[in-house]
Amino acid sequence: MVTLHPLERRSFLKFLSATVAGFAASQANWQRVFAQQTITINGAGATFPAPIYQTWAQEFGKKNPNIQVNYQSVGSGAGRRQFVARTVDFGASDSVPRPEEINQIENEANPPKGMVSVPMVGGALVAAYNIPGVGPEIRLSRLALANIFLGKIKNWNDPLLAGLNPQVTFPDLPITVVHRSDGSGTTDIFTTHLNAISPEWKQKVGRGSSVNWPTGVGARGNEGVSEQIKQIPGSIGYVEFGFAKLNNLNIARLENRAGKFVTPNVETEKAALARIQLDERLLGVDPDPSGEDSYPIAGYTWILAYKVYPKAETSKAVREFLRYGLTEGQAFAEQLGYVPLPEETRQKALAALEGITP
Repeated sequence: MVTLHPLERRSFLKFLSATVAGFAASQANWQRVFAQQTITINGAGATFPAPIYQTWAQEFGKKNPNIQVNYQSVGSGAGRRQFVARTVDFGASDSVPRPEEINQIENEANPPKGMVSVPMVGGALVAAYNIPGVGPEIRLSRLALANIFLGKIKNWNDPLLAGLNPQVTFPDLPITVVHRSDGSGTTDIFTTHLNAISPEWKQKVGRGSSVNWPTGVGARGNEGVSEQIKQIPGSIGYVEFGFAKLNNLNIARLENRAGKFVTPNVETEKAALARIQLDERLLGVDPDPSGEDSYPIAGYTWILAYKVYPKAETSKAVREFLRYGLTEGQAFAEQLGYVPLPEETRQKALAALEGITP
């Protein structure tokens, strides 16, 4: 054992103390740098919720200046593909992911497996139209809606439409159907509804994110469909309610399962959402909800997150962004044309965030 002279001992202790202090200062400085660094999380997918996701990104960024959220409105199909390929930090979809997509994420070994699906808001799809000289809220029965998109009703002064709307004088004008040209959860929701209400549609066209349309012109995204409807006299198309509202489009009253002609609003959309049964992954749809007050085409939109991220800071940023959307962010829903989550669903969604590894 080496014995130090008292003077040497004091010198050694001073050296040791300075070293420890220097290390502590270095650690504190590193932590400050880490806290100040900008973390970017990238998401892509559904156009349906794009306005509210982009609003959340802006408002969340004000409260968390070191976290930047980028969301690309590319359609549900593209969003799910990017999510499965792990080229984004989260995907977004209006339609339930296909079993093979879920299996690919759940069974992958590297990176580690796992997916968390989180409902974020509810909303409605509407039949928006541009008929010169005709105001808002024409009535469309289930048969009329299906036959228009099947191309069987070709003119606005068709006897079926005139009989449903005796107070309206329809022009002798060809109908132009506007539909999505990209893979879309919005299309999946709309065609699933038509599949449920029309045996002929089910037999001839079917449902899906992309179908072979019997008639019409295609446009990309809810944005593109809305713009085409505005530009083409005699047009009709399906868009998310918020886009119709944003673009001041006229909206049809649709016949629901109970035979009532219903306008989309918070009450009728909530009535429809209450009929949807979600599974253990919080996924689910009802293509034709029951109830006299239910709007007939409504559903949830989901964010898909990974259970494990390569970096802890990314995991934390995604969790905090989703938590913001499920809490403070819900206040933006109605003003943007969406429906806040029912409280029971919101609590389940918050609990699902615990599945994302901290």
